[in-house]
Amino acid sequence: MIRQSKAHAVWRGGLKDGKGSVSVASGVLSATPYTFAQRFEGAPGTNPEELVAAAHSGCFSMALSAELGKAGLAPESIETQATLDFDMKDGKPTVTKIHLDCVAKVPGASAAAFDKAAQDAKAGCPISRLLNTEITLSARLA
Repeated sequence: MIRQSKAHAVWRGGLKDGKGSVSVASGVLSATPYTFAQRFEGAPGTNPEELVAAAHSGCFSMALSAELGKAGLAPESIETQATLDFDMKDGKPTVTKIHLDCVAKVPGASAAAFDKAAQDAKAGCPISRLLNTEITLSARLA
């Protein structure tokens, strides 16, 4: 089963003085603006790397829920923060690392069962599998 997701970006102007927008087919993002300053200088607003971090935190949370379910555990809640490092590597802007920090409420879960599920989710999450960067994880039961 192939499922396709679609997004569309428009960039107008030069790198530093231009402006862009990104939209997704579902309409959740519609002509959402982004600029050089937002991406490289910390100006308020979104950027492609923030969107990757959002995708990774959501994907990992769902993958962990699935792994816990395989172990016969039902999570009450899973909260994941993804911190993406964007730095220069070989003279080019590069995503150099993503750290996932997860706290989950899983009634009846042992630390060992939870840790195994978290590591399996980190390795098997489709966004983890997409990314060619170091991915680290801190996961704990609440």
